[in-house]
Amino acid sequence: MRKLVVTEYVTLDGVMEDPGGSEGTKHGGWSFQFWNQKAAKVKPDELFASDALLLGRVTYQGFAKAWPSMTDELGFADRMNGLPKFVVSTTLEKAECNNSRPIRENIPEEVSRLKRQPGQDILVAGSRELVHTLLQHDLIDEYRLMVHPVVLGSGKRLFPDGSDMKVLRLVDTRTFSSGIVLLSYQPDKKE
Repeated sequence: MRKLVVTEYVTLDGVMEDPGGSEGTKHGGWSFQFWNQKAAKVKPDELFASDALLLGRVTYQGFAKAWPSMTDELGFADRMNGLPKFVVSTTLEKAECNNSRPIRENIPEEVSRLKRQPGQDILVAGSRELVHTLLQHDLIDEYRLMVHPVVLGSGKRLFPDGSDMKVLRLVDTRTFSSGIVLLSYQPDKKE
């Protein structure tokens, strides 16, 4: 059974909105000042350990706009562009990016079906509303949070107010000289 991994950049106050600055928010691009080569290696490692992306519409549209024209020497862009992308959206008419397929209904059942297929991890990046849905249905196997040493004071948070309590178990920690801490959690099955 495949593992569904949610990977996010977050601030100390839990904001995950616009870490790269492409959304044009007040604090957009907040992650760049903390980036270094060692922290940057996390993303290729997790991408090459995955063989599918599960994305919400907004994140997918951002990826579809940016990634097809990108290239790099490490093969990250080729891998990103070549992976199957499953796009959860009730409004997206057509998933136009290479290897993309929309999921419009029965989200918990469709994601469970994807997880039962053989293969590597299924990676979820960004996709805040999708993560909320997956969280409600206990479909997330691991959370990888790159916590940045900054407090924004406003912005969309990864875990919404009103969520049911979920107990997580810390399974890995890595620190980077820039102040980023990578925390990996799995659901605590004793809940």
